[in-house]
Amino acid sequence: MKKLAVVFWTGTGNTENMANAIIEGANCLNTENDLFFSDDFNANMIDDYEVIAFGCPAMGDEELEDSFEELFESCEDKLPNKKVALFGSYEWNNGEWMEEWTKRTKDLGAILVTDSLAVYDNPSDEDLEKCREFGIACAKA
Repeated sequence: MKKLAVVFWTGTGNTENMANAIIEGANCLNTENDLFFSDDFNANMIDDYEVIAFGCPAMGDEELEDSFEELFESCEDKLPNKKVALFGSYEWNNGEWMEEWTKRTKDLGAILVTDSLAVYDNPSDEDLEKCREFGIACAKA
């Protein structure tokens, strides 16, 4: 059975809401789906999953939150040829952090299984439906 890990950090709950909707979508398919707060996940767990969906909001000057950045850096060596998806929320600027994170992930040699998903502020019902579709795409990958 295919295994998907959804790994996220949240400060306000917006990215957590996205992560929960992603899991809802993935649960529609015959896959094993696990949800982790970023503090509960480490690089050694990557090989246990066919697909990893990483989620983090934009912080500061369009960058990943510090502890999530540390986690992502620790995973970088395991990302070449790994199926990955990226998601998160933002409340200012235009979501440039997601463009930079997507480029960085591609440059590491990861295989992006779907377009990265950036949601402005608190996800609307329409945004949550996009998250569920994102989860389905991850589970199908």
